[in-house]
Amino acid sequence: MALVPLLFLAVFFVWPVLTMIGRGLIVDGALDLSGFGEVFASARIRRVIWLTVAQAVVATGVSTALGLPLAFVAYRLRFPGRAVLRALAVMPFVMPTVVVGIAFRTLLAPGGALGGLGLDGTWTAIIAALVFFNISVVVRTVGVAWEGLDPRAGEVAASLGASPWQVLRTVTLPALAPAIVSAASVVFLFCATAFGVVLTMGGLRYGTIETEIYLQTVQFLDLRAAAVLSILQMVVVVSMLWVVSRTRGQDTGQRRGHRSGAAARPGAGHAAALVVTAAVVAFICAPILSLVTRSLRNQGGWTLEHYRNLSGSGEHNALLVTVWEAAANSLRIALVATILATALGLLVAITVGRPDRTARARRLRSAFDAAFMLPLGVSAVTVGFGFLITLNRPPLDLRTSPWLVPIAQATVALPLVVRTLVPVLRSIDDRLRQSAAVLGAGRARTFLTVDVPVLWRPLLAAAGFAMAVSLGEFGATSFLARDDNPTLPVVIYRLIGRPGTENAGMAMAGGVVLATMTVVLMGLVERLRVRGVGGF
Repeated sequence: MALVPLLFLAVFFVWPVLTMIGRGLIVDGALDLSGFGEVFASARIRRVIWLTVAQAVVATGVSTALGLPLAFVAYRLRFPGRAVLRALAVMPFVMPTVVVGIAFRTLLAPGGALGGLGLDGTWTAIIAALVFFNISVVVRTVGVAWEGLDPRAGEVAASLGASPWQVLRTVTLPALAPAIVSAASVVFLFCATAFGVVLTMGGLRYGTIETEIYLQTVQFLDLRAAAVLSILQMVVVVSMLWVVSRTRGQDTGQRRGHRSGAAARPGAGHAAALVVTAAVVAFICAPILSLVTRSLRNQGGWTLEHYRNLSGSGEHNALLVTVWEAAANSLRIALVATILATALGLLVAITVGRPDRTARARRLRSAFDAAFMLPLGVSAVTVGFGFLITLNRPPLDLRTSPWLVPIAQATVALPLVVRTLVPVLRSIDDRLRQSAAVLGAGRARTFLTVDVPVLWRPLLAAAGFAMAVSLGEFGATSFLARDDNPTLPVVIYRLIGRPGTENAGMAMAGGVVLATMTVVLMGLVERLRVRGVGGF
């Protein structure tokens, strides 16, 4: 089972990335590390690195501060509509980056609801968009841990006279610390490697390492600088994944054997958390509602003109295909990518999700698991350009193949499928498998009778999650999609970059179409998660 996904990772991730880096660091057949000194001596690149770290730190802090109260309300309180709140909290994470960029620009641009603040195209707007994306990670990670937290320690502290604030500070938060650190590490990772939202909202003025790799590769053709920055980014990624792995193990150890407490009704003591939750919900809804509203207005009146224009090529023939054709391409490509990512992710999850018999087996499984998390943080530009310079000759000449983009999207979605399925498999009592084996069941029959009944709903949820991510993938796809066969995110970005009110209106309408597709998918995913055993 391990061989097939390892072969896929080696051919479609490790090989392209190492080739891309090798092009920059190997000169005339010899290793040349002088590029590191040249890159770090550049004032421009030092500024880019500082901006990357600063925006990641600030966005991580704000996401964590706002996500904790929302996690408490969504996972520890009982009220009508809690499932809707959970689904709403997850939605931003899979929202396509180009859609979020357009949504915030319509909200903050002159004429938008918050246009008077003068935030359009600023660093603050980029931070807000990053928080919009990553607050879901905090809510999901910490919320699940909070839901399964043993309430008895807090009850004992309260019976001894501790106030609710003291219980939170001295009992609850220390117990949640591994989950909080894990969530914050993942958020920092995603913020430090942000590409689409930064490119859409800030252009190159507030560039990050990710956008700088794109610039050095596409415009300057400086593969040495791009390789150095890719190595720097990978060091950060590996460090963050190590932190996540350690904290996840601590969190599992602390909660093993604990019983979860019953959800409480909202009360006066929860007022602060409820107020923050209401503010966060408004923050999540505001840019999306602004996008929908602006897509339905033209010259001061309500109209469907922008949606009717989706059947055309745009102002001044901005597009080679219509938006609807691009949407069909996105669905077809995402379906293929989902099948690939789900099949490979299931094999990885089965490999790492079984109990470990020895310390050596535990280390091997941890290393295997970590290897498939690497695509989350490696530059999509590095992967995309690596595809072009490696998969260009027989027997793997895929430059004109319809498989190229689905494979790239499957590589991006694969870690999310693994992270969805592994906890479910680990939650199954291994004694059930042992009993089936004692009764004469082989490995395949044991899997079908013990694992599949628990796994099938989360597997469908993982597939929906992968498809939603694939639909909105922009980084590698922008590199690989052909002009005559683009995906919907690529078409929307092209419309943004072309002048004309018709193009802008079509971009907003196309953004609404793409957002609707992903929201519907995530609604189905959340329904499967709620009804299924385990969940992701």
